[in-house]
Amino acid sequence: MKSLREYIDEARDKGVAIGHFNISNLEALRGIFNAAKEKGLPIIIGVSEGERDFIGVKQAVALVKSLRDEYEYPIFLNADHTYSFERVKEAIDAGYDSVIFDGTKLSLEDNIKITKQCVEYAHRKNPDILVEGELGYIGQSSKVLDEVPEGVVMTNPEDAKKFVVATGVDMLAPAVGNIHGMLSSGIDPALNIDLIKKISAAVGIPLVLHGASGNSAADIKAAIASGVALVHINTEIRVAYRDAVRDFLQNNPKEVAPYKFLKPGLEAVQKVVSEKLGFFNEK
Repeated sequence: MKSLREYIDEARDKGVAIGHFNISNLEALRGIFNAAKEKGLPIIIGVSEGERDFIGVKQAVALVKSLRDEYEYPIFLNADHTYSFERVKEAIDAGYDSVIFDGTKLSLEDNIKITKQCVEYAHRKNPDILVEGELGYIGQSSKVLDEVPEGVVMTNPEDAKKFVVATGVDMLAPAVGNIHGMLSSGIDPALNIDLIKKISAAVGIPLVLHGASGNSAADIKAAIASGVALVHINTEIRVAYRDAVRDFLQNNPKEVAPYKFLKPGLEAVQKVVSEKLGFFNEK
């Protein structure tokens, strides 16, 4: 099986993107995996610090590895939004395929310093482990929001180039009009496609679009055509899962078997992921 790095490079060459979807439980994992397997596409499972603490750092590795081994399928695990070197190291030591150090609230200098430390440790441990850095600020909450988060800062292409050269990161997540979470209106602000093009040209490495829940298919496809090789979705699948389970329980108040009342959540996640993967891979 090819490495995650090879799959990302292949997607970039083809002008498509790999889907990255977060989980908090087994149903979401199965829904995401089922959708990817139906389409025959590689997939990345993301777990933030909070999600890792809930599932278990090593347990998340075991779950993803069990699917990879049983089906011989390219499913990978990413330690999403990690805020310290110690927790990045914890994920690397546990066997994650990739990690993100999120230093977006730090100064550029401190972000560079810690990101570089993460890159050096990961690549010493295993050159196939990918490290993603993040520059600019798009908020930190994967929730339904009434308005754009305060303090959003777009990524400067010159800063991005400096950051990538100084740290040696494998991928970069810029702020280009995207936000974490999604607006209650269901429509997020338009992405700045011209800025994506400028950043891509400046850094020469794969870009990652975070917070893509709520962005239009047209915007995401334009971002992919401009240098984005990975797209993150979390809030949309959380909402779909919650609504499906709530509706089932409201209609079946006497049901107490979790495998029955959680199944609609799994199916809802699978449907959203299938739709997203469809246009992530259209040209």
